[in-house]
Amino acid sequence: MNFTTGAPVSELLSLDHIRNQLIRLEDTIIFLLIERAQFAHNEKIYKPGAFRPELEFDGSWLQWFLFEIESFHAKARRYTSPDEHPFTPLNLLPKPIIAPQSYPSLLHRPAATHPSVNVNSRILDFYMNKISPGICAPGDDGNYGSAATRDVEVLQALSRRIHFGMFVSESKFLDAPHDFIPHILSTPPNTQALADLITKPAVEAKLLVRLANKARVYGGEMDADGRVVESSDRKGKIDMEQVVSMYRDYVIPLTKDVEVDYLLHRLDGVSQEQVELWMKGR
Repeated sequence: MNFTTGAPVSELLSLDHIRNQLIRLEDTIIFLLIERAQFAHNEKIYKPGAFRPELEFDGSWLQWFLFEIESFHAKARRYTSPDEHPFTPLNLLPKPIIAPQSYPSLLHRPAATHPSVNVNSRILDFYMNKISPGICAPGDDGNYGSAATRDVEVLQALSRRIHFGMFVSESKFLDAPHDFIPHILSTPPNTQALADLITKPAVEAKLLVRLANKARVYGGEMDADGRVVESSDRKGKIDMEQVVSMYRDYVIPLTKDVEVDYLLHRLDGVSQEQVELWMKGR
């Protein structure tokens, strides 16, 4: 999301604007998965210590790639943007070498009590153990650098997509705070009710259909006239079912977890007076 266009907060937090961003990220993720799928699984790059003699690094080749790339991106102030979350702990990354940009205040972040939600460790786990082996041919082709470069790009796109749940939650909360507040304040907080408020089964069903169609088209071959060539081999450049199941089984559930976690802390630091005004519909 471009936060520096001067657009009003109401526009940036509108569900239509957010939905357009998420649809664009679908395209990005599918194309990046196709790029990763051209290389073998190369399981070695995910095993901690497999490259220790070369790297003097206890983590995996992929973790080393993430650290090195995110260190450079941190210097270029990438992680000062509200929609970016590094896989490397922020305290291990260098500070920006240029002054941070001024972003509009879109999210409620009482940092002293609850830092920004970050589920990147879970994203990395399901990607390494489910997605990469699912979309790539088994075996080792020795393309460790190329494979890890594509892995990093996929992971960064997935992270942006999943953490966008915070913007979705903020938008829905501001639209009807009185619907959410009782469930946030109940003892214990009613997480199921919060999840029900943000879940739209019909929207999710359409998303999965759209993803399947995109994966079929983007991953297919085209003839000279630009028509997708139908084939008995459903995989094409990428297995359509792998893309759909990734969203259904991991991306959507993790996004909901982010949304609920954000809502649980939405009232942190908010005055009782403001809470009462929200409950009165003001």
